[in-house]
Amino acid sequence: MVALITGASSGIGREMAKILSEKGYDLILVARRKKRLQDLKKELKTNVEIINMDISSTFNCMSLYEQVKDKNIDILINNAGFGIFGEFLDSNLDKELDLIDTNIKATHILTKLFLKDFKNKDEGYILNVVSSAGFMPGGPLMSSYYASKSYVLSLTSSIYEELKKTKSNVYIGALCPGPVDTEFNKVAKVKFGIKSLSASYVANYAIKNMFKRKLYIIPGFNMRISTIFSKILSRKVLLKIAYNIQRKKEL
Repeated sequence: MVALITGASSGIGREMAKILSEKGYDLILVARRKKRLQDLKKELKTNVEIINMDISSTFNCMSLYEQVKDKNIDILINNAGFGIFGEFLDSNLDKELDLIDTNIKATHILTKLFLKDFKNKDEGYILNVVSSAGFMPGGPLMSSYYASKSYVLSLTSSIYEELKKTKSNVYIGALCPGPVDTEFNKVAKVKFGIKSLSASYVANYAIKNMFKRKLYIIPGFNMRISTIFSKILSRKVLLKIAYNIQRKKEL
């Protein structure tokens, strides 16, 4: 049994690696920070292959797939991603394009390539790490991040239904947490206005519900309630709420 995890050097990805190793999975861990991956490898019980790579590059995504396509991977976890805080007009364009390449393009490419292999053998799990932001109509002051997560949530949902209609045994699902105690807020330069869940809790909840084949995996009671309100309230009201929440995150 083999699992591939992107963005595995910290946070949710790191904790998922520990859980899956405990369950007996060999691991292929992908991230930009080689030293972090090497330190993690020492903690794990199963065989671990480290791939030091920035998957925001289309070429690197293709290269990654070519490196591992014959390793009979059972689980793909698209965890790599980051956020940017600030008004759209003030945000750095290069960083935004890097966000789109990482959050959207890399997830799209790897999902498509591995899904073809999984579909051919009629088994396999794909878990896309999204966010509760994916359920919102938008996220003022974090517009690029919210838009990227909406894309991945929509993509994942569509593929789920396509697989269901063809009676495929392949699973795809979306992990949609709210605030998690990871390096996300440091990279995005924000502080969370509500209490964060631990990365360990979210990872455990995610893996458990992935194996239950849940489409939407939403850790935390408060986040599950908030997704219900996102279906009830008007889009304009939700945008106002989102703006007020984001304002409180500013450092």
